[in-house]
Amino acid sequence: MNAQLAPSPVTGTAPPALPLRSHLDWLESEAIHILREVAGECANPVLLFSGGKDSTVLLRLAEKAFRPGRFPFPLLHIDTGHNFDEVIAFRDARAAELGERLLVRLVEDSMGRGTVRPHKETDSRNAAQSVTLLEAIEEFGFDAAIGGARRDEEKARAKERVFSFRDEFGQWDPKNQRPELWNLYNTRVHKGEHMRVFPISNWTELDVWQYIEREGIAVPSIYFSHRRPVIRRSGLLVPVTRLTPPDEGETVEEMAVRFRTVGDISCTCPVESTAATTAEIIAETVLTTVTERGATRMDDQTSDASMERRKKEGYF
Repeated sequence: MNAQLAPSPVTGTAPPALPLRSHLDWLESEAIHILREVAGECANPVLLFSGGKDSTVLLRLAEKAFRPGRFPFPLLHIDTGHNFDEVIAFRDARAAELGERLLVRLVEDSMGRGTVRPHKETDSRNAAQSVTLLEAIEEFGFDAAIGGARRDEEKARAKERVFSFRDEFGQWDPKNQRPELWNLYNTRVHKGEHMRVFPISNWTELDVWQYIEREGIAVPSIYFSHRRPVIRRSGLLVPVTRLTPPDEGETVEEMAVRFRTVGDISCTCPVESTAATTAEIIAETVLTTVTERGATRMDDQTSDASMERRKKEGYF
């Protein structure tokens, strides 16, 4: 569709019609504006890149915001050591393709320093990433960490500002955030404080997949349907791995599944699916009534491991 402009009072003729912008165009423009605000207002920002679909979309937005120049920030991944091999391979390949600096900090190094103490090797390290992230922020002196969180992921995410203030302990207090009227952002922080910035905060899972399709963005293969051994546990499909072996009496099934989100193997579950293309994923996403974290994250199923509690401790 085109927008028809009124005839000129001078010439009596209408200028050429302008194409109407889609909702993806508006979301893209907002995200690019936010990325440029970070670059212009913050002294030492970093972009969190895990190889997942949301942070991969952030890379495309950063390309549009800053190319042909280099990104005005490095990339950072907090590696739990429990990641899917396909995702880590994609992370490294994408960073190399872009020619951008990728920093990787390991939860296992935090374990070696004694700042993270899991009970056993197979425990989820998802929440432990908070410690390693805060250590990396202190190590490099970052004053802004750009992430791919979205409001529709989980109810605690919806409380976030686009520029989310964190105190000198890296903690998030929902009552101590700055107003964001008319897309004006207060980025002032004191030494030791920082911001978490979420350029795609107003996007949904469906928006992300529609943008991936429109832009032809590559994502890790495990987002698409493939056959994998799984067990049914607490209403979820748990992938069978060295970290998540079947318990006695559990039946292993081989099913066609895909991952809606990727993270620590010990707490990330696939969903049953035959969607082998981006278009088919979009069709599935339109019909789903359960958030991706609600459907796929074991550690989000209990109140004592709530996202809000983890966010207050520094989780991203």
